[in-house]
Amino acid sequence: MITFTHTACAEFKKLIDDADDCVGVRVRAHKLGHHTYRYQLNLMKKEDIADSDQTIDADGFVAYVDTDTVTYMDGATVDFLSDESGKGFDIENPAADVKWDDPIAQKVQEVLDKQVVPGLASHGGWCELLEVKEGNAHVRLGGGCQGCAGARATLKQGIETMIKNGVPEIKEVIDETDHGAGHNPFM
Repeated sequence: MITFTHTACAEFKKLIDDADDCVGVRVRAHKLGHHTYRYQLNLMKKEDIADSDQTIDADGFVAYVDTDTVTYMDGATVDFLSDESGKGFDIENPAADVKWDDPIAQKVQEVLDKQVVPGLASHGGWCELLEVKEGNAHVRLGGGCQGCAGARATLKQGIETMIKNGVPEIKEVIDETDHGAGHNPFM
């Protein structure tokens, strides 16, 4: 089940009240990689509702969710944050919170989560750890990074440097990305 904080509910209610013929909010998650998701929040009109949609009666509005999203976002919380850097909706999704049994892989994951992914996201890209094997971190790039002309430089001069600095046990970062399959590269 997806939950909405009181702050998120208040913001959704304002948006719905200000929109013409709005009946609720569509919440959608697209699975991009093994544990990487892209989220969409859209205002809904009656004609946008699908028969297969599940509904969540939130505090003062209805959220419409497709069956894949119900699975992908089980236990997720939607919040609305406002601070000096801006304001917007924030989604905490347990399915996107990656935990590794291997402590070295977990250290690499933390570097990716804190240092790498936020920068890539500004270009519509993402990076995920597939495994750590024989001292090498195997990663996959996606989104705007998949097929980007600058991906090799980003990987070798950025991602690999950050991982090696943060996790000295890693000898090399190996790119497992199928760059030819990229649909919307940044460059």
